[in-house]
Amino acid sequence: MPDYLLLLSAYLLGSIPSAVLTCRALGLNDPRHSGSRNPGATNVLRLGGHRAAGLTLLADLSKGAAAILLAINLGATLLMQGWVMLAAVCGHLLPWCSPRHGGKGVATTLGCSLLLAWPLALCQLLFWGIMFLFGRISSLASIATAAVTPLFCYLLAPALLLPFSITSLLLILRHGSNIRKLIAGREHRF
Repeated sequence: MPDYLLLLSAYLLGSIPSAVLTCRALGLNDPRHSGSRNPGATNVLRLGGHRAAGLTLLADLSKGAAAILLAINLGATLLMQGWVMLAAVCGHLLPWCSPRHGGKGVATTLGCSLLLAWPLALCQLLFWGIMFLFGRISSLASIATAAVTPLFCYLLAPALLLPFSITSLLLILRHGSNIRKLIAGREHRF
């Protein structure tokens, strides 16, 4: 498969609206128009509880992992697999079917990380967990994890530094409204 078709396939996988489909299947409000209006697991948790959030999280992780599995099975180089991650995350952030209603990309990125470099994914999970434990704010844990991911990548998977750095920057930019709420002291705590 040509690289551009692989990247397009990864983008389309990332565009699958997991939160919307989960909420629809469970009879919940559309997360793009309810709560924080973010189609991600945290908002679905608020709208429908742990089961709905868990299903959304699993689906978002799976679409990232599926994109990388596709690249691996097609014999893509490790660096190309990194670009596939970026394409899948871009699909989640700016889905073709609803470009103004994408998610934040954290779970999709982690799904990719698990197959690209599991030690890096483990560091991301541990760091997110520690940040969440102390702050009880999901967005703060996600932003901080995105910020340190290039360092983890430099130490554990240097060949993937550029794709991970760009992905991390996109995740931080996508959390702009959360950053403003954090500064104002209005961000939701668990």
